[in-house]
This record gives sequence, C-alpha cells and structure tokens, in this order.
Amino acid sequence: MLQIEPIACLKDNYAYLVSGDGLCAVVDPSEPEPVEAALEARGLKLTHILNTHHHWDHTGGNAALKQAYGALVVGPAKDRERIPGIDIGVEEGQDWRFGSHQVRILEVPAHTSGAIAFVFANAVFTGDTLFAMGCGRLFEGTPAMMYASLAKLAALSDDTLVYCGHEYTLNNGRFALTLEPGNQDLQARVKTVEALRAKGEPTVPSSIGLEKRTNPFLRTASAEIRATLKMAKADDVAVFAEIRRRKDAF
Repeated sequence: MLQIEPIACLKDNYAYLVSGDGLCAVVDPSEPEPVEAALEARGLKLTHILNTHHHWDHTGGNAALKQAYGALVVGPAKDRERIPGIDIGVEEGQDWRFGSHQVRILEVPAHTSGAIAFVFANAVFTGDTLFAMGCGRLFEGTPAMMYASLAKLAALSDDTLVYCGHEYTLNNGRFALTLEPGNQDLQARVKTVEALRAKGEPTVPSSIGLEKRTNPFLRTASAEIRATLKMAKADDVAVFAEIRRRKDAF
C-alpha cells in the first residue's frame, strides 16, 4: 500500500509525499525545506520528484532536493524544457512504474500547455487542473481545452482520491454556492470545509465522486447553474467558460 501525506508549502500550496516499496516521491515541491523536514521526521529517503506542470510554485524545490538526495525528476515530456532537472519525460499512453505500482499519465492542458496528472490505483495528483470545488486558471489554454481535461479526470472511478495543488477549497466552495445554492451536497460540503479550515486542517484529499456532486466546473449540465447563468440552452463549453469568467472575478 502507498502512503500519501500532504505537506503544506508557501502560503497555500501542497506538496505530497508518496511512499511504498522502499521508494519515496514528492509531488510538486515548491520549496525544499518543508519536504526535507517531513522526510527527516519519517526516516524516508527521497527517490523521485514528480511534477504536474512547470510553474515555479510546483517545481521550485526540484534543484535542491535533487542535489540533496539524488532523486529522479519525472515530468511532462511535452514540457521538459521548462521542468527544472527533469530526468524522465512521461506522456499520456505511456506507462510509468513506481516500484510495483503502475502509474497512468493523463495529459490535462489549459492551465499550462504541458500539464499532466499522475494516476495511481486509487489516487490522482491533479496539480492546478482540478481543485477541490474548482479548477485552474486558463493561462496557456482555452475553455474547450480545460473542459476536455476535466472530463478526463471526471471519467476516473468515483472513489479515486483527488490530491490537488492548493488549499483554495473554502473560497471555491463559497463561489460554487453563488451558482448552485440549492445543491444540498454542496451546502453540506462547505460546512465541513469551514469546520476544517477553522481548525487549520487541510481539505485534501477529495474524491472524484464528491467533485462531480459539488464542483461547478464539472456540473455544466446542472439546470440550476444554467438558470443562474441564464444559459439554459447553451453548450457545455460555453457554460464552462462563463463559470470560469465569473470565478476569475470572484
């Protein structure tokens, strides 16, 4: 069994330690110090660094951690020129193994052109593509690209745990309520999130099933959301684009 543990970094980033089979990876280390402290506390030696995309707040720790531990850096092959220290480039359709665990790669562009997600048996690391009750800004892609990327993630099994790149959940949930206030699953989730944040506790992981019930970016077919937007007969990508536009201004 893999052990997965979130590591708070910077202001609201998450890196993740993934350990098993005598190996230990860190996903999206923005800075080295919190990762090194977590490794020391648990007696683990870092063997891999996994990057979902090139932004500095997901790769800023690569160089120092690679130098300190000799870890292999794994990231998107199509964006390897922007991944510091990359050793192994991966792409969709290409299996990658972490010990005995087969890791599926999904290409999920839009936040960045080369963004990927790492899918383990019961967990997916989504970087800044899918957040808890949100999705990333479209820095290098279009609404249609992000809609397609999110559809790939939504097609995973409902019990797949979602480990995203930031603690944005409370703000995302409050925005979601402006679009779909009658969603009882969403109402309950926001209350749970408020309680967790009041105690300083993380809101990750989520699950694919929970996201499909509460994340407006996965709910473009919702009659209530379409009524709120006055877009009852619009296509899904147009609805998605309007949700993203409103979130950018929220």
